[in-house]
Amino acid sequence: MSGLENPPTGLQSSRRNLIRIGAIVASAIIAKTTSATADLGYCDGDVDRDNHHQCRTFHCFLKGTTIRTADGDRKIEDLAVGDLLPTVFGGTCPIQWIGRYGFKRSDPTKPWVKDVLPIRVPRSALGPDIPQTDLYITQQHALLIDGVLVAAGNLINGTTITRFDAREFDELEFFHIKLELHDVIYAAGAPCETLLNVDENAANFAEYLRQYGPSTAEATPCAPVIRYGYRRGEIKSCFRSAISPWYDRRQTADIIRDNLDARGIALWRQSELMS
Repeated sequence: MSGLENPPTGLQSSRRNLIRIGAIVASAIIAKTTSATADLGYCDGDVDRDNHHQCRTFHCFLKGTTIRTADGDRKIEDLAVGDLLPTVFGGTCPIQWIGRYGFKRSDPTKPWVKDVLPIRVPRSALGPDIPQTDLYITQQHALLIDGVLVAAGNLINGTTITRFDAREFDELEFFHIKLELHDVIYAAGAPCETLLNVDENAANFAEYLRQYGPSTAEATPCAPVIRYGYRRGEIKSCFRSAISPWYDRRQTADIIRDNLDARGIALWRQSELMS
């Protein structure tokens, strides 16, 4: 990640993190009092805000995401098994399988279940032209930043990286790419992980099972993976960042998120000066 001039001060960052804590608590209260359901392609029946643990573990790219291939960028829904992808660690590798997940909102008048919504990583949020266009990935999907894989949901900073509300859509479709080994590919120019372990809840899991049989062991991540959980973990993370000017106990994900937050503020200031 590249530095920018006039980063926000530690006190400014503290205020923003305290505001985030309030927003997280408020959303938790709303979630307890609001009923919202969705027909989820891999869940049994409807899942509401108080019973949505099944929906937290899928890692995917939203339909329309461009993936770098050996022959240029292509939309993920147009890829096929055997297509060659440049990777960070393993050279050029063929696609072994593409998992699909379909979601349909049962009541268009109600908001989506939070855990289904993708995280929006806007253009240049990670660095100059990284990603090259807005990137939409699920909250558990990890990006390679500073040598570690950080879940997108742990990068939400309130300035650039946010949760996409998808209010204009009644259906969402996600895809994920399985290579022989876990690796990092380029989605909209940003380094993102491939599928680590095949999820039996994928709509087309039977295809994988027929082709490769059941998985017998956990795959090995290609880089250290950092995920601190959600809501409670997010509150703790924001609190660590809020007190960091006086007592810095931040963890790696906290520091990366704070740096991206500072980058977002600096980019906004630059755009204001140029307008």
